[in-house]
Amino acid sequence: MSRTVSLYDVEGKASGDFSVPSFFDAPVRGDLVRRAVVAIQSHSFQPQGRDPMAGKRTTAESMGVGRGMSRIPRVKGERYARGGMAGFAAGTVKGRLTFPPTSARINAKKINKKELRAAMLSAVAATSSKILVRARGHRVPDALEFPLVVSDEAEKITKNADAEKIFKNLGLWEDVERSSRRKIRSGKGSVRGRPHKLRAGALVVVSKRSGAERAFGNFNGVRVVDVSTLNVSDLAPGTHPGRLTIWTESAIKGLEARLGGVHA
Repeated sequence: MSRTVSLYDVEGKASGDFSVPSFFDAPVRGDLVRRAVVAIQSHSFQPQGRDPMAGKRTTAESMGVGRGMSRIPRVKGERYARGGMAGFAAGTVKGRLTFPPTSARINAKKINKKELRAAMLSAVAATSSKILVRARGHRVPDALEFPLVVSDEAEKITKNADAEKIFKNLGLWEDVERSSRRKIRSGKGSVRGRPHKLRAGALVVVSKRSGAERAFGNFNGVRVVDVSTLNVSDLAPGTHPGRLTIWTESAIKGLEARLGGVHA
């Protein structure tokens, strides 16, 4: 059974009621969302491998036993060059790897269609929970009603200043500033050469790209997606459901047509 939420205009005021589909009240399955996001991201992994002869182009051979030294392969040649140094074997200088990565390895993970659909419904339902949205760190005012639905006028916005006004009128500008600030990587998540990372900000879902992606996309962390290409990874970045999502009227109708059901 569908329920009714407030429909906000570009001024941030409730201009009426909007009946949202029943799948916004579906149970949130974090385990399915995690599996779906990992499966989607795995298809973008680039295969990598090593030269099969890497570390093996050497004259190193074992001298055998009875010499009072280990039987590890040693390079031939002058003693004060590289002669006598260990080579070829794994763990030696310029030697081969024990188990080098191979490009034949299949990195893509599979997920059943029914599980992917259930994960999509869970990720969509998580956007209607203010508790889950705030648990991700988003700053949202108490007065806003979720799922957050705005009129189709937001899809026609092409200027960055007008997009900023919408965020301020809805009381979401604090969250935009939060996602614009860089977060310092520390501990296990640190990456050499990349000391900072950006937070995932609001997601704006439109029925079709009419220029809104240029206006809203100028803010760090904010992303605009077409409802026809919307996936679980967009709604739950980092496998964590509950991303702050702004839906347009036509986007929700298009999502209902895509997932099935009749809009009330």
